[in-house]
Amino acid sequence: MRTRVATALLASAVAALAALPGVAAEPAAKPATAAQVPPASPGSIPAPADVAAAPADAERTASGLASKVLQAGTGTTHPSAASQVKIHYTGWTTDGKMFDSSVPRGKPVMFPVGGVIAGFSEGLQLMVAGEKRRLWIPGALAYDNSTRPGVPKGMLVFDLELIGIVDPPATPPDVAAAPADAQVTRSGLASKVLQAGTGTVHPKSSSTVQVHYSGWTTDGQMFDSSVVRGTPTSFPLNGVIAGWTEGLQLMVEGEKRRFWIPSKLAYDNAPGKPAGTLVFDVELIKIVR
Repeated sequence: MRTRVATALLASAVAALAALPGVAAEPAAKPATAAQVPPASPGSIPAPADVAAAPADAERTASGLASKVLQAGTGTTHPSAASQVKIHYTGWTTDGKMFDSSVPRGKPVMFPVGGVIAGFSEGLQLMVAGEKRRLWIPGALAYDNSTRPGVPKGMLVFDLELIGIVDPPATPPDVAAAPADAQVTRSGLASKVLQAGTGTVHPKSSSTVQVHYSGWTTDGQMFDSSVVRGTPTSFPLNGVIAGWTEGLQLMVEGEKRRFWIPSKLAYDNAPGKPAGTLVFDVELIKIVR
């Protein structure tokens, strides 16, 4: 089957965190006192002294989430539910057992704020870049209502470090339909140059290109974006949807262009794919070959 531009919903990008891999299924943990916190096993991070319950000076929200700033941040803006964030995190049950952490792996994780458990999402929106914060997340805001096997139950405690925030591109004002001044090809593909390119050569249908892109349905819902992920993508033009194959050949390196791709040139209402006319903002970074 020919490869196509990825269209997985952004929420699926956080499956690894939502599933908390490596967590053993067990009943809700019994809280430990500070004196009872077990020693860390090799490779684990010791539980905080207040792992059993949030201290009196913790901030509390109306939902029941408790948190405490461990290190003030350097940023001034807070992420929204639509933001992509880069973080380090460690999680414990209230008996002091660590069940997951990005820190020993040595690599921060990135995911959309709105794609994780409610308490995690709410807590991140309290933070700014550079901040470290401890969260005490009630079970109702974590996994108590989850039927996923292997997730920890009861209150969960997380130490978070918010390294960076990436806000998604704004929805185009003309997302609902191509404007009157858009170029329209015989196939029905509409496009408009947003930024003139610096190159002089157009890719061929057999070329491999490197691009940044964001895609929306005509109701303004973003369904995919390499910009949010922070990494350009490369692919052969003969291996993507027809509207992309045609549209990229209109461009030169350095150009940014908006496309309105009719369904017949996109996914033609295929199951599991975004339906109808799709709108893409594309930056052609490089013609690889």
